[in-house]
Amino acid sequence: MSLDLSNFPQPEVIETLDYNKIYAEEVEDFKARWEIVREKYPELPPYNVEMLETDPASILLGVDAYRDLMLRGRINSAAKANLVAFATGSDLDHLAAFYGVVRMTGETDDSFRDRLLIEIKGRSTGGSSYWYAAAARRADVRIKSVVVYRERVLPVIHIAVLSSENGGIPDQAMLDAVKAIVTSDQVRLVNDTIIVEAAVSSPTDIEADIWLLPNTTSAVIEALPGNLREAWANESGVGFDLEPSWVEARLHVPGVKRVRVITPADTVVADSGVAIALGEIKLNFKGYDY
Repeated sequence: MSLDLSNFPQPEVIETLDYNKIYAEEVEDFKARWEIVREKYPELPPYNVEMLETDPASILLGVDAYRDLMLRGRINSAAKANLVAFATGSDLDHLAAFYGVVRMTGETDDSFRDRLLIEIKGRSTGGSSYWYAAAARRADVRIKSVVVYRERVLPVIHIAVLSSENGGIPDQAMLDAVKAIVTSDQVRLVNDTIIVEAAVSSPTDIEADIWLLPNTTSAVIEALPGNLREAWANESGVGFDLEPSWVEARLHVPGVKRVRVITPADTVVADSGVAIALGEIKLNFKGYDY
């Protein structure tokens, strides 16, 4: 629903910091200034001892370069604090306040940032999908994502809710809270019929054969189901298809020689307003291989 800020280029205002580069610039500047002094006092020797650790000028230049590095780092931090993609904590709170958005109790920076972007895009009162999604996200801090879609030409609006808990299945309290907000006079357009529903479909089981590299312990396989569920929870959402190649990639961790995904054999397609949940995960240890 919201913008993927990770695909944006690095802001030009944020400088890439390099102590050695700053120090080299300090030395070159000092040498240039030293030569100006030598023109007036030719008896002074040229400065060419910057590599000596005991050289007082070199020590001072190193200290100055480090202070410059810290200052530039602070400037970078100040710039990031004014960008939604990088702001955290109270900095993010102040950015959101400009748009009239307030963090909910217990809401993490990532969740708050995602909701803020939806709130910004949904500021029009014209009843766009973002308008309804933003309102729905305000209902419960446990909501992971919301998808809004309409039944063809009818003014029947479906709001599919995905929870960050319980495998994505929202409880009744969450659904009731969403319905109360989106059907309120402040949100619902007069001619819209609102249907609030859970986004999670029936679970999809996963089975795969696993071969390990020699000297790899069985603890690697034991950790894979939990890692797979965590990755799916972090990377998926409403409308995300489940690809066998995605399963194979997440199971192919260090220590694993080969993975053969048995189920799903083909792409599991998520329809509009549907989120795919992972069911039983069965991993068959097939032995060791080179």
